[in-house]
Amino acid sequence: MDKYKVLEIKKSVFEDNDRQADLLRSELKKDKTFLLNLMSSPGSGKTTTVLRTIEALKDEMSIGVLEADIDSDVDANTVSKTGTKVIQLHTGGMCHLDADMTKQGLLGLGTEGIDFVILENVGNLVCPAEFDTGAVKNAMILSVPEGDDKPLKYPLMFSIVDVLLINKMDSIGFFDFDLEAVKQHVKKLNPNIKVIPITAKTGEGISEWAEWIRSEVKNWKAN
Repeated sequence: MDKYKVLEIKKSVFEDNDRQADLLRSELKKDKTFLLNLMSSPGSGKTTTVLRTIEALKDEMSIGVLEADIDSDVDANTVSKTGTKVIQLHTGGMCHLDADMTKQGLLGLGTEGIDFVILENVGNLVCPAEFDTGAVKNAMILSVPEGDDKPLKYPLMFSIVDVLLINKMDSIGFFDFDLEAVKQHVKKLNPNIKVIPITAKTGEGISEWAEWIRSEVKNWKAN
């Protein structure tokens, strides 16, 4: 007889979360609300990219934003100045959001009449990649100063996103960053990934990013 029992808790937690995520997507489908999960390291330019995205799309769709952080309301305060509906989520020390947390955020935000919600996830390249938030699509930002080796160090993150935004392209001349090498690495991990170089500070590349969002939101509402 075994001296102790082994419980696969991690597996069961993920399975339960995946079920909740699928249920949340079904609810979003009924509401015709498109939820985008945006992930990256701290300092990559997530909030600046969110602001540029709002600027590009605010006249053609209703937008809401969920700002997730371990603490503070700095990002929500910044986004609120655009007039966009926004709510700050504090994770209580956790380095990610799961489907239940995301649902609570959406309930607090209120999705009635909102076409497009951006979930700015906690800055981290590990934990957020492991949890399905219930989002329709996943996107991430890799900034040039972080280095071109990140797909090799954090393969899961790059393998689960639909779009990779390579931000701060205006600084590429100052860093040893091989754009083509990054593209090759991520395509091996994720053949269907879309790679869009941008500079959120200046707006470079944002038009291509906004066009991808338009297309995805339209398809989500139509199908």
